[in-house]
Amino acid sequence: MSTALVTIVSGRHTHLRRQREWVAVQSDPPLSHVVVSMGDPQIEGVLALHPGIPTELVALPAAAELPLAAARNAGVARAAHLGAESVVLLDVDCLPHRDVLRDYRGALVRLTGRRAVVSGRVRYLPEGMTEGDYTADGVARLGRDHAARVLPPPGELREADPRMLWSLSMATTVQTWDAAGGFDERYVGYGGEDTDFGQRLAAAGGGLWWLGGATVHHQYHPTQSPPVQHAAAIARNANLFRATWGFDPMEGWLHALEERGVLARDGAQWHLVEPRSNSGS
Repeated sequence: MSTALVTIVSGRHTHLRRQREWVAVQSDPPLSHVVVSMGDPQIEGVLALHPGIPTELVALPAAAELPLAAARNAGVARAAHLGAESVVLLDVDCLPHRDVLRDYRGALVRLTGRRAVVSGRVRYLPEGMTEGDYTADGVARLGRDHAARVLPPPGELREADPRMLWSLSMATTVQTWDAAGGFDERYVGYGGEDTDFGQRLAAAGGGLWWLGGATVHHQYHPTQSPPVQHAAAIARNANLFRATWGFDPMEGWLHALEERGVLARDGAQWHLVEPRSNSGS
């Protein structure tokens, strides 16, 4: 089964450079590393640092908000055009263990005949690592598992709730991707598009599977929890999701933003709370 690796990116050039170093030593190399640039003309220079990796660059125009759903669709479409039968989606922050593509490909072969998305192990790396720490031994020592993710024993597959689908690291066949219809490109900016794809997968008779393997190591970057800076997009995408599927996605974030007075709910609709003026009379 031929497999392409798809990564979408805007900025994060150091993360992409490191990821490519790990892609170069995969035990089961990809048909191609399809890199989708979301309005970032400097990505081509980062890719040139590793000319030995078969690579396809898909350049999307700059937009006011990152077109995450459209970028993933563009990447998978290019992979399919190249002849890939399956795809691994990997966020630019993630460093793939040398057997990630082998593990994912093997899991998809075992699930032949099913419409399945497989999600492997994700370990989070701490702040303050030096370049010398980014070795197989270094990341194995420093990485920590995500508390919300199920971790089956090595090599085992365990069926999961499609609402837990997260495109950070996942694999599927092009046939399953097409049956689900890919990502809904009405989702723009941060939040909701992964959960929506999980519902599209389920509606097409497919399912999510956790894999004990396909380990990736997530490189540190600053974050906010809840992501206040993305509140407007989260509200807009949550409203779209609810109108489509009848329930809220991202409930933890929505309620945390509500508690902070950043978002408010009016009936079934979430909206951004306009800040009050502190000016006196």
